[in-house]
Amino acid sequence: MSPEGRGIASGHSLAPAGGATFRILHVSTGNVCRSPITERLTRHALTHRLGGLVTGDLIVESAGTWGHEGAPMEANAAAVLADFGADATGFTGRELLDEHVIRADLVLTATRDHRAQVISMGHSAGLRTFTLKEFTRLVRAIDPATLPPLDDGMAERARALVRAAAALRGWLLAPSPDADEVYDPYGAPITFFRSIGDEINTALDPVVTALTGVTARH
Repeated sequence: MSPEGRGIASGHSLAPAGGATFRILHVSTGNVCRSPITERLTRHALTHRLGGLVTGDLIVESAGTWGHEGAPMEANAAAVLADFGADATGFTGRELLDEHVIRADLVLTATRDHRAQVISMGHSAGLRTFTLKEFTRLVRAIDPATLPPLDDGMAERARALVRAAAALRGWLLAPSPDADEVYDPYGAPITFFRSIGDEINTALDPVVTALTGVTARH
């Protein structure tokens, strides 16, 4: 049975990549700390900027390379989401499956090791799999005027963004080996979780701006 996607709004069915829907998959190790935070912060930011306009076009979900299937997110991760006003309810961990990668239009991982594991699964994932911070770096270099307008559909704009980022990857290298990593806060105190939450939120901001064409309202 195919795994159920976790959309911005409820009721989304799982469909292959492409078409009018764009699917973002966030990947970490256990799918109880980093990727749940990233999933729910992405959904929160998209809804905050576009409201109901985004719900039919974009699905955001997560999984773990050693995912704790059916587990709730860590309490400290939920507390971090509450700090940002994001919703932590109803989350359950998932182990990363081939089906998740096949159906993802964009895979954003916490670390380079996660990225390598996703790409090693095949399914032509290389051109659509990045670490979160790597994707942020590439997106910052893309002129938003070169992307399709939102009127053409969120999915069309998002796919163009992924293609542009993939084309830049060999030209914009990380300034250091650790620059593209989001470190694992599992078992750490809430202060470290909050620092990781801030890192993730900062990395997501330009990505969501590029996807939507709408800057954050402060």
